[in-house]
Formats: sequence, C-alpha cells, structure tokens
Amino acid sequence: MTERSDDTWGRDDSGAPVDFDRLETIADRLETNERFERVDSHPAFAPNRVVCVYESAFYPPTVETARVEYIWFKNGDFTIQYHEEHTAGTFDHRWDRHPSDHNAREHIHPGPDAPTPGIDTSHPEDWRDVLTAVLQEIEERQRAFWTE
Repeated sequence: MTERSDDTWGRDDSGAPVDFDRLETIADRLETNERFERVDSHPAFAPNRVVCVYESAFYPPTVETARVEYIWFKNGDFTIQYHEEHTAGTFDHRWDRHPSDHNAREHIHPGPDAPTPGIDTSHPEDWRDVLTAVLQEIEERQRAFWTE
C-alpha cells in the first residue's frame, strides 16, 4: 500500500472527535469478511482510519490494488474513501457526511476522480446501513469488471 503524504480527504471537517470505538467495531466486523486481504486499524500513515485492502481475486490484472478507508466521528459524521490503483491510473470515490462549504452535509464525490464539489445525497442514519450500502456499491463496481 502506498503511503500518502497528502491528506485531501478526512480532515477533521466534522468538528467532532474521531470515534475510535466505532472504528474498532467496524474493523472487528470487516476482519472476518473474506472480501478483504487485510484490515488495518490505525495504520501509521493514517492513525484516524480503518483501512481495508480487497482481495485481488475481485479484480482483473489491470487493477493492482483496491482499498476502502473509514473515518468516523463521535457526532455520526464520516468519510469513506474507495481507491483503486490501476496500471494506467487510479479510481476514487468518496461518501461523506460532514459540514461542507461545497455541498450539503451528506454528499458523495463520485468516481473516477472524486471531484469537488460532489453530489448532494442522503445516507442511511444507522452506521451499519451505511457500511452495507457502501460495500454493495463497491461490489457492483467489482462485478462490472467481469461483465464488460
């Protein structure tokens, strides 16, 4: 995994502290999921995140790595980023709930390049439903690799 020196997402835009208990719960839940090669809680390059690296079997050889990263805040705000490294570029998509000067509190920054501003939307209230929706959307993207 490439360490990132930039931090263009996941800044403490929420104004609330990071919810490390929620992040541990998310890590515990996802560690048993066979879709991930590994789940890293608070890696050195991102101590406020849970980073889940996808098994390569879900991707064609042109996708070198894929991961989803979670930051959750005590007030229920979050940032979830999905990132793919391709032999010829990258793909990024982000789901956000936090105050913003460019979008409504709940929004997405769609792939392939997660532009700002994003698209205003609504996310489920329950964190488990948010995780399910995000994982389903990523799974749809993975399936599309094999039907093209």
